[in-house]
Amino acid sequence: MRTVDYYFDFSSTNSYFSTFMLPELCRRNGAVVRWLPLHLAALFRGTGFDVMAMTPRKAHYLWRDHARYAEATGLPFRRPRRFPMKTAMALRAVLAAAHAPAAQGANPGGLCSEAAGRLTQAVFRAYWERDEDIADRAVLARSIAASGLAPDAILAASDSQAIRDELAAIVEQAIKRGVFGAPIFFVGDEMFWGKDRLDFVERWLQRTPPDLGDN
Repeated sequence: MRTVDYYFDFSSTNSYFSTFMLPELCRRNGAVVRWLPLHLAALFRGTGFDVMAMTPRKAHYLWRDHARYAEATGLPFRRPRRFPMKTAMALRAVLAAAHAPAAQGANPGGLCSEAAGRLTQAVFRAYWERDEDIADRAVLARSIAASGLAPDAILAASDSQAIRDELAAIVEQAIKRGVFGAPIFFVGDEMFWGKDRLDFVERWLQRTPPDLGDN
């Protein structure tokens, strides 16, 4: 089955929108999402990008544009009081969910599992819809429970060195692939940046044979 590699961070406004739009796009085209939590702070340190260098005028425009996008998609987006947000623990929790027993029996499993996708969406809802502090373990535990997983087990696994190393490895791999932000999608070796490029992702899936779209 074809996959779409999806690099996201919970601090990325545009990732919020694509997290709910991409799965349906994939279902329409016989593909699955490979959920790749990306620690943008670490990525930016590795690439030398200053995310806070945006001008006030551009920032004002972008928040207005996000509001328009929320209206167009029907997603209940709201601007959070805490921005940017520390996301490392929540990102590690997604990796822990991908390794949880509930994700292993699924086909596909692992980073393509429904468990990883459900938790990703639950955390995005907590931050971008309810303005909750997802760096707080109690808040994160509620999102884990809402996604049908065991909070204590997922949080314990997310603290492990193995999961920390896996998150670092995803950042390292992303840099090698030319990733510079989020959301970024790959169909095979073809890279697309931004929620407004999902139409290109769909076109590329439609023109790519299943055996060539796998990662």
